[in-house]
Amino acid sequence: MKLVVVSAGLSVPSSTRLLGDRLAAAVGRAAEVHTQVVELRELAVEIAQNFTNGFPGRALAAAQEAVAAADGLIVVTPVFSASYSGLFKSFFDVLDPEALAGKPVLIAATGGSARHSLVLEHALRPLFAYLKAVVVPTGVYAASEDWGAEGLDGRIERAAGELTALMAGLSGEVSVGGSVGRATPAARGADAFSAVVPFEEQLAALRPTG
Repeated sequence: MKLVVVSAGLSVPSSTRLLGDRLAAAVGRAAEVHTQVVELRELAVEIAQNFTNGFPGRALAAAQEAVAAADGLIVVTPVFSASYSGLFKSFFDVLDPEALAGKPVLIAATGGSARHSLVLEHALRPLFAYLKAVVVPTGVYAASEDWGAEGLDGRIERAAGELTALMAGLSGEVSVGGSVGRATPAARGADAFSAVVPFEEQLAALRPTG
């Protein structure tokens, strides 16, 4: 499975990139994935040019293709003015509107204070819901005081597990005897929907027989 991490960190090193790396490593412990990181700071000029001329540069086009082809995404932004950064939003503004449809996405953010943790719910989750992505239930926010403190590792593992489960389900992979394999058509069909009785049959059963 292909995992893409989109990091909007601006500094080097970056706590935003560090959080993305830790989330990707947690996914890698749960499943066999090929991970690619997209650093948006390296694409800032091409993103701006895309707005003015309507065409992505070579590096931006490659990043867009990687995101569209991914089985799952981890997206991480620093908090600016109580929301995602402008660079983060701009990248998804120049992405094909259908590129994330049905794609599992883990949302994460970093900030200087725990007071900004609701950015996940009031900004990131609505954005990716609008883009028709499947956002995992657990988002991960890391404030400055969270690094090295209890709780962050647990949130990372839980969110990574949720993303891994969605990626495996949508790619048709299942765990067989402790290893990951491709589900057979019979296995994929053996779910709750396979037992649904057609409406016509239910209606016929209600009709008087005498």
